[in-house]
Amino acid sequence: MALINEPDILIADEPTTALDVTVQAEVLLLIKEIQAKMGMAILFITHDLGVVKHFADRVMVMCKGDVVEEGICSELFAAPQHDYTKMLINSIPKGAKDPIDEHANDLLKAEDIRVKFLVKSHFIKSQNQYFEAVKGISLELKQGETLGIVGESGSGKSTLGRALIGLLPCTGSIHFKGRNVAVLSDKERFELKKDIQMVFQDPYGSLSPRMTVGDIITEGLTVHQPEMKKAERMQRARKALEEVRLDPNSINRYPHEFSGGQRQRIAIARALILEPSFILLDEPTSALDRSVQLTVIDLLKDIQKKHNIGFLFISHDLSVVKALSDRVLVMQKGEVMEQGSAEEIFHSPKSDYTRKLIDASFDLDEEVVAA
Repeated sequence: MALINEPDILIADEPTTALDVTVQAEVLLLIKEIQAKMGMAILFITHDLGVVKHFADRVMVMCKGDVVEEGICSELFAAPQHDYTKMLINSIPKGAKDPIDEHANDLLKAEDIRVKFLVKSHFIKSQNQYFEAVKGISLELKQGETLGIVGESGSGKSTLGRALIGLLPCTGSIHFKGRNVAVLSDKERFELKKDIQMVFQDPYGSLSPRMTVGDIITEGLTVHQPEMKKAERMQRARKALEEVRLDPNSINRYPHEFSGGQRQRIAIARALILEPSFILLDEPTSALDRSVQLTVIDLLKDIQKKHNIGFLFISHDLSVVKALSDRVLVMQKGEVMEQGSAEEIFHSPKSDYTRKLIDASFDLDEEVVAA
């Protein structure tokens, strides 16, 4: 649509932010090919420095409306002059998560999970046509552990996560803290919900613009602890805000008054206030810039260590998964291609698909990419 009139200049505003690494590489290659064919200039706006390093000829770095540095791409990355530029370049998640206690209890165990969607109905029910999005996946998660799930868009990552927490119907067996979820009574299922929480991908769309931060965070308390008075709920909300490093006096403000990173912290506070044992994190950092991603990752690590929460971390950002996960499960077209410790997956991948994902990531350090 943008190229139909053969423009002289294309303004590409975060065109690859929500894409997985392999699709991102394909889109960037396509833009490069079209640029060479049409001879157009491109103004490429992004917070992904890995993309900038591989795509741009010149770079302009902005901070609070001002240009703090600009220059030839290779020179700027080799010898940044401004402190802000140095901070951005050093904001790629590094390191690995501390190992969990080897005697940690089992938290979640799923066997042969399958999810299918009706594609075409038939008056003879046995002839209905289905699309199988998740094909017999089994996994385990221990208390305090993080299992990273990676794969291309459409691989079934989010579908699997939603099935595991009961948001989508599925077949197979799911045991949470040793209890078979399928045989629980309605009352037991309701009580289980407060122990299983979720943080969504979009920090803008997941918070109601009509509710104050205090009401958003305490909404779960009104459902699971209706006897609690409002003053007590708001006190709990202040403590939750402090835990995610936000001003506790901001409970009467609205989501539009916060940045994207702050909104995601509010979403994390909403999940934490019910003191869960398990949190599903579905692409919680993909909409955030690198420097903000680092603060959210550090926050999640601290919260997990303090409360011994199990995380199921779904992401297409391999550098974030590497920094946050104990183990990694790689998915493609609804199936598990490979799973193992983060060290094994990133340094000794066994499947060609995993190597393809790692090679397509612009953010991973050269040692990992070379592996």
